Amino acid sequence: MVGSRPRDGGSSELGSSGGSGFGRSAPNSNQRPNGRSDRDGSSSDRSRYTAATFLSALLPTSIGRRAISVSVETNRTVYDRDEPVEITVEFENRLPVPVEVPTPEQRRWGWSVDGELEASDERRYTRANPSSFSFRGGETKRASFTWNGRFERVRNGDRHESVVPSPGEYEIRAFVATHEDAFSPSDATTIRIS
Repeated sequence: MVGSRPRDGGSSELGSSGGSGFGRSAPNSNQRPNGRSDRDGSSSDRSRYTAATFLSALLPTSIGRRAISVSVETNRTVYDRDEPVEITVEFENRLPVPVEVPTPEQRRWGWSVDGELEASDERRYTRANPSSFSFRGGETKRASFTWNGRFERVRNGDRHESVVPSPGEYEIRAFVATHEDAFSPSDATTIRIS
């Protein structure tokens, strides 16, 4: 099995949950600075990084996208009107090799409430430069945020309103922002506002 890259261990842009299960082995007294063992010639983390890089380069993008699982959950299922909703989103690379998911814009992931991006009908501007959402082998990324429980509306071109939703069920969806015609890993949960 391929281990994590030697330079890994810091937090990612979403904050690493540390659930990779692949640790970096501590150097032993028999290892030379080049990463090779003196006794049996076996390789250390440095060559595993090369093997992981090689294997991930062979991985088709479509398989890489499908290797990412998304989960979204809220702290409760029923809320009063105008009550904030705590949301946690997790993205997990289920493969033991690094995966890079290309995105058409700078947005790597997003969330929506009943199909409205970030619970707003306001037009969002993101740079049209392609980007990618990168994961180490087995890495899980987590983001937590609060939706204020209101929809943001733009009226007459420049006037903004904050609208309390009517009682009912609402779907909260989280997704990887892939190309429109490509498979997009996502998950959804339903809450009730009473």
